[in-house]
Amino acid sequence: MNLVELAQRIKQQRLKQGLTLEAVASESGQTRSWLSKVENFRVTPSLPALSRVASALGTSVSALTEGLDEKPAIVCVREGKGKVVNRDGPDSSIVYRSLADGRGNRSMDPFVLQIPSGESREPMSHEGEEFLIVLEGQVNFDYGDQEFQLNCGDSLYFDSEEPHRLANPYPDAAKVLCVFRLGRS
Repeated sequence: MNLVELAQRIKQQRLKQGLTLEAVASESGQTRSWLSKVENFRVTPSLPALSRVASALGTSVSALTEGLDEKPAIVCVREGKGKVVNRDGPDSSIVYRSLADGRGNRSMDPFVLQIPSGESREPMSHEGEEFLIVLEGQVNFDYGDQEFQLNCGDSLYFDSEEPHRLANPYPDAAKVLCVFRLGRS
């Protein structure tokens, strides 16, 4: 199932109805923090939790998940045409451009990240694993208590359950390919 699309549908449904995170979380018996993580595809909701969220949104689980298991054999995303996804919330200026948006039921989520000069945020963690490679510029990457200075061509593969973050303290913007493998192995 395309969990990124599910997260986006939940958020879009909430915003379409003018509901706050707090209102939907309260109505569904969840916390605001948990719902925010679901909407930013950092946590995958259980089926009972998804059912309660759907009810709080005035919709059904089937409406939220319709078509998410479709799996075309191939998806072509042209340069600069991938769907822009807001993953880190309103305080982040990192742009995530999806490279597999047209394929549901995938086990990886590849994105090209545009990271402007001066971007820094709090470390985050989520289920799964990640691979990233710097395509342009330089970035710093914090992983737990380790810091990596990455240049063009440098890459990392890591467990994303450890708090981590990308930062760009350098004068030029950076471009990073990041591939998420959702869920647990």
